[in-house]
Amino acid sequence: MPSLATAPRRQIRRPLGRVRATRRLRKAGEPVWFFDLDNTLHDASHAIFSHIDLSMTHAVMETLNVSMDEAHVIRKRYWQRYGATLIGMVRHHGVSAAEFLHRSHSFDVRPLVRADSDLRNRLSRLPGRKVLLTNAPHNYARTILSHLGILDCFDSLWAVEDMRFHGEFRVKPSPALYRHVMAMEGVSAHNSVLVEDTAANLRGARQVGMRTVHVRHSGTPFAKTHRGRPLFVDLQVNSVSHLLLQRRALRRF
Repeated sequence: MPSLATAPRRQIRRPLGRVRATRRLRKAGEPVWFFDLDNTLHDASHAIFSHIDLSMTHAVMETLNVSMDEAHVIRKRYWQRYGATLIGMVRHHGVSAAEFLHRSHSFDVRPLVRADSDLRNRLSRLPGRKVLLTNAPHNYARTILSHLGILDCFDSLWAVEDMRFHGEFRVKPSPALYRHVMAMEGVSAHNSVLVEDTAANLRGARQVGMRTVHVRHSGTPFAKTHRGRPLFVDLQVNSVSHLLLQRRALRRF
């Protein structure tokens, strides 16, 4: 894996499916859909999160030479504080981002993936351009999208490696990240929709004017329970498949 300092921007963000010479044209008025990955497009809580937790804890333990219990505390604290354990490891311990991501996601995720078998068809029927926006690593995201057969449904992919600008990592729910991504994608907040399971990430998107779809998932880590629909959420659904069934609601987007 190339280092973040030397890897070409284009090779990191847009090597999805076929190599496209130009972006898919967006019809006037059609939204650009920014999809989260874990617990949005697939059920990461079913098996994947437990493997990531263990692998991430081992990576922290080996990198910092601390006990398993201490590594678990550090991992969880950085995830809650920064939105990604990686950021705390880089900021406070000066570790190599590329090396840490490789260590922490070294298991085969494919046998653990569980998702709607008709997901590709449903995504294809959603009008507008699709962009993946995940705090997860690039290779992990690509592997899951490929395994689900939906890699070429997305015109671009933003993973945690791509979320470093102005010298710092800025991941969801950072409003600065959302503004940066929209600018790079050439889309206004008015035409942008974030589809996401984590309420804090949706709140950050609303702060910059994006429209929001909350995918309710009981297994989302650190999720706060909201009674009814929060003010920063335009639409609540139980799954991406459920989103496609909300035809009347989708007209608002």
